Amino acid sequence: MLINFRGYAVRPQLYPELGRKIYKNIFERDNVFLGKDIARQWCVERAIPMEKALIQLTGKNFSFEETYPLLMSEATEIQENCPVEMEGRCALDLIYGLCEFTKATKVIETGVAYGWSSLAALQSLQKRGGTLYSSDMPYVSRNNDQFVGCVIPPKLRQSWKLFRQADREALPKIFKEQDRFQLVHYDSDKSYNGRLWAYDVLWNKLETNGYFISHEIAENAGFMDWVKKNNLIPIIIELEGKYIGVIKKNALSTHKG
Repeated sequence: MLINFRGYAVRPQLYPELGRKIYKNIFERDNVFLGKDIARQWCVERAIPMEKALIQLTGKNFSFEETYPLLMSEATEIQENCPVEMEGRCALDLIYGLCEFTKATKVIETGVAYGWSSLAALQSLQKRGGTLYSSDMPYVSRNNDQFVGCVIPPKLRQSWKLFRQADREALPKIFKEQDRFQLVHYDSDKSYNGRLWAYDVLWNKLETNGYFISHEIAENAGFMDWVKKNNLIPIIIELEGKYIGVIKKNALSTHKG
């Protein structure tokens, strides 16, 4: 904990998040995994493979690695040489495929780490002069600031805007620049309450016929409860033991779960 306080001390822009973390550690320690067993079973019963999901969503399959082998090789080498360990790549085919399918020009993501999801989105967005808006809360105990997004090559960074704060501070700043998006990709605060707050905010900024993606939805009941409350019909994808939820904005009907 001392290391964390030192990390926050040199980052005044993160003081609000420090206050929230202190509160969570005192009063909401069980919130992170609330309803995990029920949520995981719910995901298991509904999950389909990535390839099937892409065909269902877009009518075709996408393989980011096969389409851009050199880009993937260079990015993998950068990750392997990075001195700070962060979250790795996940769902590149889904992010790239939906950007291509929607011909997206405005995409927002929460959580960057090495920048794999950012790389997939930017590779599509740059074809149309689009922009990716990213919020990222640094790993303050690991001092990873300079390595956030490290796998993104310079040629793609002109289409990228990074906001280095927690979602509650970063998202309002992003919305001042752009408040409508064709794709939302959520991969940041995975606590139960954190999800419920961010889901509502981001969903309201998603254009009709746009797509909402959330990662690791079996870690608690946040995603499950949110889709039930709002009568949304998600597609659940199983990928390497983890679960991803995808919802099309106009796909509204009574949930049958």
